[in-house]
Amino acid sequence: MYFVALATDYDGTIAEDGVVAEATLEALRELKQSGRKLLLVTGRQLPDLKKVLPGIALFDLVVAENGGILFDPKTSEETLLAQEPPQAFLDRLQASEVPVSAGRCIVATWEPHQNAVLEVIRELGLELQIIFNKGAVMVLPAGVSKASGLEAALALLKLSPHNVVGIGDAENDHAFLWFCGCAVAVANALPLLKESADFVTEEPRGAGVAALARRMIADDLAGLSEGLSRQAVELALDEAGAPIEISSRGGSLLIAGMSGGGKSTVATGLLERIVERGFQFCVIDPEGDYAELENTASLGDPKHEPRLQEAVELLRHPKENLVINLLGVQLDEWPRYFAKLFPQLCQLRAETARPHWMLVDEAHQKPII
Repeated sequence: MYFVALATDYDGTIAEDGVVAEATLEALRELKQSGRKLLLVTGRQLPDLKKVLPGIALFDLVVAENGGILFDPKTSEETLLAQEPPQAFLDRLQASEVPVSAGRCIVATWEPHQNAVLEVIRELGLELQIIFNKGAVMVLPAGVSKASGLEAALALLKLSPHNVVGIGDAENDHAFLWFCGCAVAVANALPLLKESADFVTEEPRGAGVAALARRMIADDLAGLSEGLSRQAVELALDEAGAPIEISSRGGSLLIAGMSGGGKSTVATGLLERIVERGFQFCVIDPEGDYAELENTASLGDPKHEPRLQEAVELLRHPKENLVINLLGVQLDEWPRYFAKLFPQLCQLRAETARPHWMLVDEAHQKPII
């Protein structure tokens, strides 16, 4: 399982006229039962969302107010992810007779009041941004978006955005969809969102989401997600100048050559590109050749065997990369060590689809093979 989570918008995506059909909820329940996580990413304020969505507990986490609030349905804990709107701002809008609805972070109104809102922002010298959503006008602190809210949610769940499918329908969904490893637009989405999405559902709204959920369960989007540029690492260019890429989803590569021929140099360069794309890697390093990799944790040294539990716990954090240095493990002990290590790494990959890449150095050694 590569895509371990689905992040979905609410209005116009799973909901029609503010209501989620039972067939859609059932498909989402089946997705949860497959072992995947489910996240709701919406511009709605929490009190309103709770009223219209009785099944909110189905979601592992909810990003509300367009990235301003993080809500845990299990504990009812709310986390404010940005500053509250200044009272002076709200007072000036009221004095200007702009109809607004203020949440803990978001200030919402409707077109054509965006010009009046912008004028107040300029007069007060505030660092606020305006975001549109099919006629709705949302005012938020600079840098706050559905993408920033989803990033906070995934950090809590210890998941990588590469392993998340995002689905939406409107202007404010662009950022969070492109933050995900696979971006999907429902059939009723705005034209520009459809153009930028990786693919578009055949059916609109909840029916489209339900079909996507069933496809994730059936084959993990095999075929649909092949060739996604965000899931690939460029190796080189072919004779025509086109990139030669390898996918993190099931891709593998053998680096072979004579001793001193530059295999480690090539491998190091590849690891640098993996890091640039935001993927996680783990290096099995029998000879200590990768102990000095930048921004990478290293466990083990000539005197100490790397501790397995520490390695697995470190890799549970998606932004951490790891070198497992085996200089402290005797050659005849490698089979024992690997027999303990790989089942734990396989279990971690079953839960999180990470680490995305494993580099096994000196793979010709019999204890490793």
